[in-house]
Amino acid sequence: MSRNPAENQLNLYKESQKRRLLNSLRDREIWTRSPHGSATLPSCFRQSNGDFPYWCDERSLFCIRDDTATATTSHGAPVGTKTASQTAGPRGPVLLQDVHLIDELAHFDRERIPERVVHAKGAGAFGYFEVTHDITKYCAAKLFEKVGKKTPLAVRFSTVGGESGSADTARDPRGFAVKFYTDDGIWDLVGNNTPIFFIRDPVLFPSFIHTQKRNPSTHLKDPDMFWDFISLRPETTHQVMFLFADRGIPDGYRFMNGYGSHTFKLVNAEGKPVYCKFHFKTDQGIKNMDTVRAGELAGTDPDYSIRDLYNAIAKKEFPSWSLKVQIMTYEQAEKVPFNPFDLTKVWPQSDFPLIPVGRMVLDRNPSNYFAEVEQAAFAPSHLVPGIEPSPDKMLQARLFSYADTHRHRVGANYLMLPVNCPYRVATRNYQRDGPMNSTDNQGGAPNYFPNSFGGPQECPFARKLQNPPMPAPGNIDRYETGDEDNFSQATVFYRRVLDDGARRRLVNNIIDHLRNASPFLQERAVKNFAMVDADFGRQLTEGLKLKHAANL
Repeated sequence: MSRNPAENQLNLYKESQKRRLLNSLRDREIWTRSPHGSATLPSCFRQSNGDFPYWCDERSLFCIRDDTATATTSHGAPVGTKTASQTAGPRGPVLLQDVHLIDELAHFDRERIPERVVHAKGAGAFGYFEVTHDITKYCAAKLFEKVGKKTPLAVRFSTVGGESGSADTARDPRGFAVKFYTDDGIWDLVGNNTPIFFIRDPVLFPSFIHTQKRNPSTHLKDPDMFWDFISLRPETTHQVMFLFADRGIPDGYRFMNGYGSHTFKLVNAEGKPVYCKFHFKTDQGIKNMDTVRAGELAGTDPDYSIRDLYNAIAKKEFPSWSLKVQIMTYEQAEKVPFNPFDLTKVWPQSDFPLIPVGRMVLDRNPSNYFAEVEQAAFAPSHLVPGIEPSPDKMLQARLFSYADTHRHRVGANYLMLPVNCPYRVATRNYQRDGPMNSTDNQGGAPNYFPNSFGGPQECPFARKLQNPPMPAPGNIDRYETGDEDNFSQATVFYRRVLDDGARRRLVNNIIDHLRNASPFLQERAVKNFAMVDADFGRQLTEGLKLKHAANL
């Protein structure tokens, strides 16, 4: 105990705030444990020497309800009156010296951050992943190191093309993003509810997304924009058929599968790599929605999917998914009759069967939507030792694009936010400063490498697993892949995956949308579908003629 009363008071305050923060973290299962079993703060809320920063209380993380709390300004000063501005007389003008009013208005003016350019409307939840099967012969990532191991996680489900106020029941792919808080940092698996995508070359991605948005002149959704791009790029056919089939409108987020979609690379403890695809299979079973009901809900309950997920978790009906992987060796990748890194194609499960890995359970709703869902930042570049990218062109582009958009949308230090923080590890690097740095900026630790003063060093474990040798496929060039086997897997989907009823619904759903496009676009689109199956094209042609004859 110091002889200085002020210092004693400060120390008591620091300890009380530390206890309050640890309790709030413990309630939310966001804490780590030391080797001795005592609870410790997440690394992003500790100073570089491990001390608790006295200025960082639970307000930095969550707003803890306290009915007896005093209202304050943003700088902490108590507010005496919340219902009246300061004026010169009861009917006089408001005074500029009313700092409380200015504080309220200035913050209100800045409440919104840019919405995501895609996946703007979404729902979030928290839970855990538990390993049920041993895959260490394929992957050395610590979250898979033993059966029974649990890893906390966050999930965000979303639609893709609509704005943040759009309907949850739109015919649209669904985002399926999972953030694992692992012992080696954050691993983000940022996928969709479809195992494939519309395009295989990322240079087309901005143009494709523009066609899913609004016409720059009318500010309306434009069927001509949609079908013009789709019909000019026939590699979209497989995904377009998936979109207009039954799974194009899932009944909420609980009843759909999730897919990493891309091909990834797993590396085991000996440094041996294999290629991999990730599949999350819903344990609730697949459940879809027809167009009529989806349209009704768009008007009566546009937040249907968000509400369904939140209510299920609130009632302790915790949804779960089983994680499975497909594995392909380097040797197999050289021999398969398709490009295993092509995002418009699946790996046939008859040749590459699903291997069970574990189970994901969602058991907690967000405490605050903005803090824990809107600010959540998922990026395919957030990888951990044992999981690497493959030559998948779309994945390679997303490695840059996602983290880049988070720096724009949320800020350069977005990984310091609680929902994004790799709180189970001590984050030590040579990155410093930047706007809204909410830590002690790693104190006086060296900010350059190499150094002789105890700065963080390279990890032998990570070095052993990183970037195992992979043969270079050819010369540097721009390779056009637009005509690279666009229809064979779409044919399998139409003839073998769909039954007669599903094929009829697919035809009707396409007709209902395509009929709104210009006639020459209808003709070009049908020509592509006829390449999948001649009868498929014939049914679309006849159906469109009937719609036009009936003036529908």
